Amino acid sequence: MAAIVHGFDWPDRFVTGTVGEPGSRTFYLQAQEGKRVVSVALEKQQSAALADGVDAVLDQLIVEDDNRYSVPEAAPEGLADDGPLADPVDEEFRVGEMRLAWDPRTAQVVIQASRLLLDEDGTVVEEEEPAEVFVVRLPVGAARAFAARTRTIVTQGRPLCPMCEEPMDPDGHVCAVDGAE
Repeated sequence: MAAIVHGFDWPDRFVTGTVGEPGSRTFYLQAQEGKRVVSVALEKQQSAALADGVDAVLDQLIVEDDNRYSVPEAAPEGLADDGPLADPVDEEFRVGEMRLAWDPRTAQVVIQASRLLLDEDGTVVEEEEPAEVFVVRLPVGAARAFAARTRTIVTQGRPLCPMCEEPMDPDGHVCAVDGAE
């Protein structure tokens, strides 16, 4: 059976965003092309790793062949997207595995997120070929802007305890270092 592919070759918008309050936020990747919007849920750590991976690919390209792809060191002015996720946020699936690639033919970063598949016991099922994928292709400037926004979103969570560096809840915190609240 062929996989369901939610593909965006040149999206009008591709962002990381959240729904909910810090401490209980759900993270989403969301792509939009015209009126078509696709949202997939993922973990905060996956979001951070994706931003790091995108920047690592771009940083590597800057030094290759005298930056022949014109990769910017930072997000170009005018590409920042600080808007909220498009409503309604309808989750297509929860992300399991993510892949990141570079397409030199089109000078685009390619992000692929596959659906997380669990059995009845909640155990991750390994699929040879994923049944559903979300594929987004971004030019270098948009990729930098995506990574920058993602980092900002990730850091907007609960403040970290200065002692144990664990997130603090609004109603209190039991510090792992000294056990104080």
